[in-house]
Amino acid sequence: MEKGIKRWLVDTSKWNPTPHDFSSALSVLPQHERSSITRFLRMEDRKQALVSRLLQYALIQEVLGIPYNEIVINRTLEGKPYLECHVGVGFPNFNFNVSHDGDYVAIASEPLCLVGVDVVCCIKPTKESVPEFIESFSSYFSSLEWDNIINTGTSDEILVDFYRYWCLKEAFVKAVGSGLAYGVDKIEFHHTNWTNISAKVDGEPLTEWRFWLLELPERHWVAVARGHPRFATESYKRTISKAEFDAEDYHKGLNLPNVAFVTRIVEQLIPVSHGEERQPEQDMCSDRLHLSSSEA
Repeated sequence: MEKGIKRWLVDTSKWNPTPHDFSSALSVLPQHERSSITRFLRMEDRKQALVSRLLQYALIQEVLGIPYNEIVINRTLEGKPYLECHVGVGFPNFNFNVSHDGDYVAIASEPLCLVGVDVVCCIKPTKESVPEFIESFSSYFSSLEWDNIINTGTSDEILVDFYRYWCLKEAFVKAVGSGLAYGVDKIEFHHTNWTNISAKVDGEPLTEWRFWLLELPERHWVAVARGHPRFATESYKRTISKAEFDAEDYHKGLNLPNVAFVTRIVEQLIPVSHGEERQPEQDMCSDRLHLSSSEA
């Protein structure tokens, strides 16, 4: 099942397409996807939306071998993307999730477990102090998390910890398919210097989940959540193949290795049939990156 585990990143700040290049990349997608991208006014928003869609199609094509023009991606009422037809895909519960913020767009997929991914860019507030900025979010954190954040050190260290917690919370919420409707306040994260990450929901340990946090360049972080399909919202549960597994089968999926994020460029996301030459992937492993995980 390891073929179904993918972690890809695109740095959109390094892609400066001409109008022709942008239109060419856009033409790869179905018409309804194009209109959802061109509705954005800012070019940066259009770029991120386009890369997000291209990542989904490219990943599905690579993992499942489905041609772009046969891929049908829909979204639940809460906005969770899913592959419309997963008959014969070869995995018990192939699913994926995307996120973008700042310079990065990320995608993650899993063959059996739910997966959620979230990217955050740690930006210092300009119109208020750090304590004033984070105070408006205090209700989304448990008392333990809040104490950890405000007592972590300098204002900048407080801001970084705030974003780390928020990134993990969003990854979990996106994995279950609820959006903010579920409430990031319900989940509480525990860690040891951002290693051995674990969580509780309403005080109950999430023993059937794993979490990872990766630091990216230029004050970005990306979090991945992997967990049991039974936690999926009802609307999302209807889109997956199987919600219940016996313990042995499920733990095979839960304990699969968490692969490293791989950087990709936009040209790699465009089918060869469109005349673009694919270039080698780059593994996001360097001295500038730091990986924290909850693996036992």
